[in-house]
Amino acid sequence: MIQRLLALGLLSLVACLCLSGQASIAEAQQSASPRRIGVLLTSWLPEHKEVQEFPRGLRDMGYVEGRDVVVEWRAANGNYNRLSELAVDLVRTKVDVIVVDGTVATRTAKRATSSIPIVMAAVADPVGSGLVANLAHPGGNVTGLTMMIPDLSAKRLQLLKEAIPRLTRVGVLWNPDTPYTRDVIEQLKTAAPSLAIELSFASARAPGEFDTAF
Repeated sequence: MIQRLLALGLLSLVACLCLSGQASIAEAQQSASPRRIGVLLTSWLPEHKEVQEFPRGLRDMGYVEGRDVVVEWRAANGNYNRLSELAVDLVRTKVDVIVVDGTVATRTAKRATSSIPIVMAAVADPVGSGLVANLAHPGGNVTGLTMMIPDLSAKRLQLLKEAIPRLTRVGVLWNPDTPYTRDVIEQLKTAAPSLAIELSFASARAPGEFDTAF
């Protein structure tokens, strides 16, 4: 359900940006050419269930791929080094809006264009990452959704303690390449002593490093 709501909220933003200037879906359907939506994925692939909520949501709102919209998929498959070339390629294809799935992809897309609207999904800390000026008035060409992970990290640790009162040690798996994780770690370190919790940290930059980290 959370994934569904995230996808529907995201596509609503995209629809507003991508179809701005159109009075209705009917008018959009009569357009000579469909609007082009670029999707830049960091780790997910287009066929993943979570990602497929996006085109499904478009269909639920009455937009038909090929007639009203064309979705240009670009997936880095976990390779952060490919994001720049994929973002530049979407700009080159002259998409009307770019949807991105995370902090690094949003930052990369923002470097690639200052005019094409960028809609972010699942971004942990857009203000702290320098993607927007503030949540109420983002400014620039970036908008979207945030999970507010840094703000909620200490609360999550508190909830763990409430659920398991005897809890004294917690393992934290983090990705050093993700900008917001250092803020998360600092907040966890600040909250842990008051909860009598000892933290153990392990890093992993890709799924291939999970076994070693665990």
